[in-house]
Amino acid sequence: MKDLIKRIVKALVDHPEQVEISEVKGEHVSVLELKVAKEDIGKVIGKKGRNVQAIRTILSAASGKEKKRIVLEIIE
Repeated sequence: MKDLIKRIVKALVDHPEQVEISEVKGEHVSVLELKVAKEDIGKVIGKKGRNVQAIRTILSAASGKEKKRIVLEIIE
């Protein structure tokens, strides 16, 4: 899942080398923490949060196969 999100986010931002994703695993829920350059946060979120919502939708569809919930958080 990390690779999928990393590839999508790198296509959106101006500084793809600063994209970092860390994963905090739980029993039923995993949290992906996304860090990007400060000037790229708006591009990842998008207008009215549409970009990040689309990424979360793709993530939830892909995580359904694993029967585990995955949450995406953007860290400043």
